[in-house]
Amino acid sequence: MTEKEKMMAGQLYDAAHDAETDRDHLYYYDLCHDFNHCRPSEREKQFEILDKILGKHGKDPMAFGPIEIDLGYNVEVGDYFFMNHGTVMLATNKIRFGDNCLIAPHCTFSCAGHPFNTEERIAGLEYAYPITVGDNVWFGMGCQVCPGVTIGSNVIFAAGSVVCHDIPDGVIAAGNPAKPVRKLTQKDFDRYHESEYDFEAGHLKKEMK
Repeated sequence: MTEKEKMMAGQLYDAAHDAETDRDHLYYYDLCHDFNHCRPSEREKQFEILDKILGKHGKDPMAFGPIEIDLGYNVEVGDYFFMNHGTVMLATNKIRFGDNCLIAPHCTFSCAGHPFNTEERIAGLEYAYPITVGDNVWFGMGCQVCPGVTIGSNVIFAAGSVVCHDIPDGVIAAGNPAKPVRKLTQKDFDRYHESEYDFEAGHLKKEMK
């Protein structure tokens, strides 16, 4: 097996000395550099570069720089994907997002890990496990998502969550390690309900006290 094949299979691979993966890394680092140095108003240019960075995407992906994504061919996102400033993806294995996912500033998604064995770690060996995210997931500021995690749909993560275990559908999760705090309820859905706002008139239906 090549080192790239070992990487994608979740086996230990030589991340420090393999010419093929090094070449791939540099290609995506250059693309991210180009994206991050666009003027904010250059949206068409940004999209053209983002289209090259993402391995697969649905409708209208959007990102605010700076972003850092290595091996972008492993990143697949659904419709209406958004990542905010400071998003980092170490995509040495597949990172898949469903539709309508929102990433707040300074979140990291890392497939990459290092062996506990000191000699192997010093030799530059790594492993890479995939990350899978369902539909309608919102990551609060500063979330850290670890290798091998599967996240369900309709999940909200509190700011600063460290996600190192699987998370089921339909919950608010928080903490280090992140755990489900409670299920999402209709009260959550109604918290900022549009019925309180008159869009035609342009103000709240009830005067604020």
